[in-house]
Amino acid sequence: MARAKKKYYVYVIELDKKVKSFRKIRQANPQRLSNKPCVYIGQSYYPPEIRFEQHKEGYKSNKYAKEYGIALKPELYDKYNPIPTRKDAEEIEAWLAKELRKKGYTVWYG
Repeated sequence: MARAKKKYYVYVIELDKKVKSFRKIRQANPQRLSNKPCVYIGQSYYPPEIRFEQHKEGYKSNKYAKEYGIALKPELYDKYNPIPTRKDAEEIEAWLAKELRKKGYTVWYG
């Protein structure tokens, strides 16, 4: 029986506005707008809903996603999923971070 080919996903998690108080976040987002959300962008071979749960539980979690993650923002990533390769997912993750920063979002990714 042939093994199913892995699929990858990008996802966006809305973060509590409190993350704007961290210097590292502010420095990474000099053009942030106060009326735009703070978000964490990631990529995984797990579907976004499962990966969000993993972050909240602390499994291979980003500290901002774990402590300040509020909810997934599927309207910002659904159209890109599923993605055929990890390389493509990593490229889309970086591109999406850049695009959202241009729009004034406070973004953390990686």
